[in-house]
Amino acid sequence: MRQRGFTLVELMIVVAIIGILASIAYPSYTQYVLRANRAEAQAILSETAQFMERRFTTCGTYGTNAACATAAALTSAVSPKGASGGAIKYNISFSAGPTATDFTLQADPTTGQDNDSCGTMTLSNTGAQTPITAGCW
Repeated sequence: MRQRGFTLVELMIVVAIIGILASIAYPSYTQYVLRANRAEAQAILSETAQFMERRFTTCGTYGTNAACATAAALTSAVSPKGASGGAIKYNISFSAGPTATDFTLQADPTTGQDNDSCGTMTLSNTGAQTPITAGCW
């Protein structure tokens, strides 16, 4: 009678191949997740900048005045947007309160995103973006 099955050597070869494939695929996957979260934060920054431009058109200022929303309403419109996956990956805020003529939004990485090489991203009313490193914007 002939027995069928796998030898221990065959099984160990398969486990080694799976281990090698996993060690190659996991870093690529984590980089993909970081890039996807960064793209989401960039979209939120752009959306909020467009909101601020509409506000400037309507109110004549980026800041607050009697005819427009208070500073608290303005801040709540900005943060903590995002997190399509549940957890907030970036804290979106003004780097300094918006003045009558300018603003700068920033996205600070939080838990899980702090390994991103781009770090804190900013977007100003002039469209200036930081960091200017290739691949960050």
